[in-house]
Amino acid sequence: MSYFQAMKLYTVNAGYFKLDGGAMFGVVPKSLWQKANPADEQNMCSWAMRCLLIQHEDRLILVDNGMGDKQDEKFFGHYFLHGEDSLAGSLAQHGFSEADITDVFLTHLHFDHCGGSIKRTSDGRLVPAFPNARFWSRPEHWASATVPNAREKASFLKENIIPIQESGKLEFVTTADNEEWLPNFKVRIVHGHTDAMMLPQLQVGKHTVLYCADLIPSVHHVPLPWVMAYDMRPLETLKEKQKLLNEAVDNNWILYFEHDPSIVCCSLERTEKGIRVKERFTSLEALL
Repeated sequence: MSYFQAMKLYTVNAGYFKLDGGAMFGVVPKSLWQKANPADEQNMCSWAMRCLLIQHEDRLILVDNGMGDKQDEKFFGHYFLHGEDSLAGSLAQHGFSEADITDVFLTHLHFDHCGGSIKRTSDGRLVPAFPNARFWSRPEHWASATVPNAREKASFLKENIIPIQESGKLEFVTTADNEEWLPNFKVRIVHGHTDAMMLPQLQVGKHTVLYCADLIPSVHHVPLPWVMAYDMRPLETLKEKQKLLNEAVDNNWILYFEHDPSIVCCSLERTEKGIRVKERFTSLEALL
């Protein structure tokens, strides 16, 4: 059996949390984004932590893993976790457990993407939550995450990052942009949101799926000006979005959203206003 035939994707939801709507939509006026994702009385909007599980030959690869549960009550009080979904529960729905994961592919090391990598034991030790997995990061991103700038420091939590290295299970993805890391698994490297964020680009049968991570966090962020205030280099994000969206619409890709609270993925089309969403889907598995 070839890799092309063997790859299978599963949607995994690590839960929901809330972030400030203005921060998530940047310079877009609230009168517009409020229609897309209505805010509560504190201006907070609900977002998913949607991961992706990839069955690839004898490997079971988890892309990102949410924020985990080891932080204290004060920390979680800022992010209003809600809903019934959890990483362990979502894996179990597909017949897997944390021990089955062979590889954890981390798009970047902000806490809501990598916090589930490490758990706290009953005696207070910080250990990998996936005992049989290797953890994959990007060398230049790891360097910036472990010596963060003042603006990103609150997103790069040492307790999420350093124990990965101390466990001896840290590995680095060193392929160039748009090169294969594994057969039918390319890695796209973008720098607008944070240094060297990695986006999996997966060929599954006739479909190409781009895991958008924080380049395009939701279906509402497809239009070019809809860029998060969290981005380190928003003009670079614009260029990166434009390049990948053109590739996506030209080649009929599926965009997979990590943070959209209800839309899992979409297709695209060209319109008079630019590239826009064509169809929205609440299930990836039903398309593949």
